[in-house]
Amino acid sequence: MLQMEDIKSYTLKELEDLLREKAYPKFYAHQIFNWIYKKRVENFDLMTNLSKEARGFLKNNFYFSHLKLIERETSEDGTEKFLFELDDGHRIETVLIPEGKRVTLCVSTQVGCKFKCRFCVSGISGFKRNLRTSEIISQYLEVAKRIGRITNIVFMGIGEPLDNFDNVVKSIEILKEPHGIYFGRRRICISTLGIIPKIEKLRELNLGVKLSISLHSPDSKVRTFLMPATKKYPLQELMKAVKAFAKYERYPITFEYIMIRNLNTKKEDALKLVKLVKGINCKINLIPYNPSPYFEWKAPSIQEIEVFKNILKKCKIFFTLRKPRGEDIKAACGQLKATFKD
Repeated sequence: MLQMEDIKSYTLKELEDLLREKAYPKFYAHQIFNWIYKKRVENFDLMTNLSKEARGFLKNNFYFSHLKLIERETSEDGTEKFLFELDDGHRIETVLIPEGKRVTLCVSTQVGCKFKCRFCVSGISGFKRNLRTSEIISQYLEVAKRIGRITNIVFMGIGEPLDNFDNVVKSIEILKEPHGIYFGRRRICISTLGIIPKIEKLRELNLGVKLSISLHSPDSKVRTFLMPATKKYPLQELMKAVKAFAKYERYPITFEYIMIRNLNTKKEDALKLVKLVKGINCKINLIPYNPSPYFEWKAPSIQEIEVFKNILKKCKIFFTLRKPRGEDIKAACGQLKATFKD
């Protein structure tokens, strides 16, 4: 007998291979995915187009885990934050961002974060563990059953997605599977501080996902100060990996740029940024710093933002200025923290 596992951690191919090994038809895997992800059935006895023997096999070897909803908060702008508790008592946060016809779910990939960026509260309580594939998928399932339609997924919640590479990739394969949830190409985005070997590996897998780079400064010293972990991944080497990814996937790269008063918002910073991204199919996502009691940084002045924007515009660099979303419920960029079991 196999060790009991959460069936939501299996990709379609893994399930096909296992069933074939146990002498069950390969197409049973397609039917199981349909039951779980389209019909949202979590009872093997109800999967009536499977043989009785196959249902018995599934019951004896698999289970369905669930996230416990601890708190659900709604912002004045419509953003929602969900605090979930995992089986071991640890907690994560997931954010839903509705914007017109687009409904984006921001999922977490780790319990805590080990990288301790100096503007993000996610790393304050330290790193506990990676989320399992099933726990990543369950964030989608739990929110979807409460609100319905979700159009996009971003891996931008608590944790560094590429530090939990295998589970994130498996969850993407499950999310994209036509027999199941079926998110099409370009509907999924991964955000990373720039773990170069994993970016290269992600490109090789050709998953059809978009890439977002936490840049925050075009100056290596300032960037390393803000994100100490990036010292291991030099900025110029990162840009080579990003160019290769953009050329292969042919999707615009997003560079996230948190604007902090008197730190990375000067005219010289904007000009360096223009030079850094020259020749890359990209957009710059300008994010005014979201205040936090844990840090002394301040949001940029209106004048700082305007000067920075005008330089990018003059140099024909495509950019967006992100409107703060969910700030009143601490769901904005850099504000996700959750609480942890000691």
